[in-house]
Amino acid sequence: MNIRDAVGLSLSGTGQQSLAYYERALHQLQCFIGDPVASVNAAIDADPGFVMAYVLKGYLYGLSTEREAMGVAIAAHSAAAELSASGREARHVEALGRLAGGRWHEAGRILEDLTIDEPRDALALQAGHQIDFFTGNSRMLRDRLARAMPAWSEGMPGYHAILGMQAFGFEETGDYARAEAAGRRATDIEPRDGWAQHAVAHVMEMQSRQREGIAWMRANPENWSKDSFLQVHNWWHLALFHYDLGEIDEVLALFDGPIFGARSTLALNMVDASAILWRLHLGGYDVGDRWAAVARNWEPKAKAGNYAFNDAHAMMAFVGADLPSAARDLLETQRETMLAGDDNASFTRDVGHPVTLAIKAFGDGDFAETVRLIRPVRDVAYRFGGSHAQRDVIDLTLIEASLRSGQKALASALAAERHCARPDSPLAALFVRRAGEMA
Repeated sequence: MNIRDAVGLSLSGTGQQSLAYYERALHQLQCFIGDPVASVNAAIDADPGFVMAYVLKGYLYGLSTEREAMGVAIAAHSAAAELSASGREARHVEALGRLAGGRWHEAGRILEDLTIDEPRDALALQAGHQIDFFTGNSRMLRDRLARAMPAWSEGMPGYHAILGMQAFGFEETGDYARAEAAGRRATDIEPRDGWAQHAVAHVMEMQSRQREGIAWMRANPENWSKDSFLQVHNWWHLALFHYDLGEIDEVLALFDGPIFGARSTLALNMVDASAILWRLHLGGYDVGDRWAAVARNWEPKAKAGNYAFNDAHAMMAFVGADLPSAARDLLETQRETMLAGDDNASFTRDVGHPVTLAIKAFGDGDFAETVRLIRPVRDVAYRFGGSHAQRDVIDLTLIEASLRSGQKALASALAAERHCARPDSPLAALFVRRAGEMA
């Protein structure tokens, strides 16, 4: 039987029941809600020969940045590779194999070519978009979607997700007006689209529209937080707005509640926990014993060595909690990682290791060394992934280190640079004042 999905793409080894489970899993992934793993497992149970169900499962695990999850991604790829597949599906299987083997860039290029040929392949666009995010490829975050948009129109299933991804691509390339319009339209179509919600928050963060950002996030929080596996990151975005305004009690309440109240052990959530506490640390705020719980969750991952962006955030926790042995383990693992042949070796070598060393130096009070380590890599920091908002912590660390090391000229220059980029930011104005007050 020739089974086709909601946009007309043929699927191998499936029936109507497994297709329903698969399309539910895809919708859950597109909105970042529910349990897409359970849904895709149900699709596999219903039809064990359903090749794209294994592919979707492999992407869910392979894009998690968790060392333990890679075994599941590898197993899903192996299962898919044994099944009958169309040419389009075979390219998915190949891309998943590259991703499972740590070849992020190769996987992204395979999916790029796939969506040039078949721009309605929503899963290829989704997986490729996430790869672009994790590799810091802002141009492809925009262009991957721009190429596909002519094949999509309002009313097609999943159109909101295509708009939401386009919104984030526009934002990461500085096209803020179009980013906000696309993100808002996406959430109008599908209020539960957490990625589109987050794209608009990014726009407001970059434009220092703190009060608007707070209003945007607090208007309908249940839409983007209920049963959402992106909710911690979106709460983190709300915390950023409060932090820039100096509303530290609000930041701490968000940390103690939705950001880290559940003590998540998922790396993607722990990155946000570390990132907000490190900003507070840079600002000289007392966070009590909060670092200890975050560091405990990072300790088992200190020797994972699978994603350099995570390493830098783990080091923040080890510095904050004063765990020198965990910090040493992390740095030693990074040295071993840089000898490997996968993409994370270059992520670590180019950016991750010097930034992690710089955070350690800041914790040791060697602010001049922090400056020395960060300055050569800040302009290429995109190479180890994340968004502009996430990587901003590198600039914040550099500015604070320049102030604390007494480098008045550099501190003044960096403060002026930030104020130019964010003229409406109270934090940027504070840096200018502090630099001006240096002896």
